[in-house]
Amino acid sequence: MRFSIIVPMFNEASGLPGLLARLSVLTRQGCEVLIVDGGSDDGSVELVECAGFRVLASPKGRARQMNLGAARATGDVLLFLHADTLLPEGALTTVRQTMLKTAALWGRFDVLIDGAHPMLRVIARLMNLRSRWTGIATGDQAIFVIRKAFEAVGGYPDQPLMEDIELSQRLRALARPACIHTPVLTSGRRWESRGVWRTILLMWRLRWAYWRGTPAEQLAQRYR
Repeated sequence: MRFSIIVPMFNEASGLPGLLARLSVLTRQGCEVLIVDGGSDDGSVELVECAGFRVLASPKGRARQMNLGAARATGDVLLFLHADTLLPEGALTTVRQTMLKTAALWGRFDVLIDGAHPMLRVIARLMNLRSRWTGIATGDQAIFVIRKAFEAVGGYPDQPLMEDIELSQRLRALARPACIHTPVLTSGRRWESRGVWRTILLMWRLRWAYWRGTPAEQLAQRYR
């Protein structure tokens, strides 16, 4: 079981040192890492290349970047990792054991949100519970999937928001996800910079609108 980790990137220079240090350990263990840049202008590309990673250039858009990475990847299992998210130690061993034990086609990690606001732990707990109940994963939870299953559902939809929700729905039609309780650590900057309660309300409104059929393009305008 060979792994390819695909990281979409856009202006992530401030958080890259920690991410690249973790990824370097995995590359020494034989894991393929593909970092796909969507046009960064903050020095992110230079930081990645100085760390010894090759950067793939892509049109901006997380779904497009991840699909490009998947197309270039050689692994049997694709793991999609946001640039502001860190995998726990032993993550790939855990994924391998979980997939072999459960014969899962895809899955995700629990998430822990890094930040000072006490509500961030509550948000993470609710995200994890919701994901177990619905079988839907978010990109913050480091979705992993067997390549054949990813290709069978057509990869990520080419849309500017909710691409992770849509992919989960398609994969869920094939099988329920494996849920790994050891959490990834993701940045809480989105919540803290915009206001925790304001962001919570915004995300719920966007999800509700998406379930009701509002196009992702319209929702992306609200998200900005």
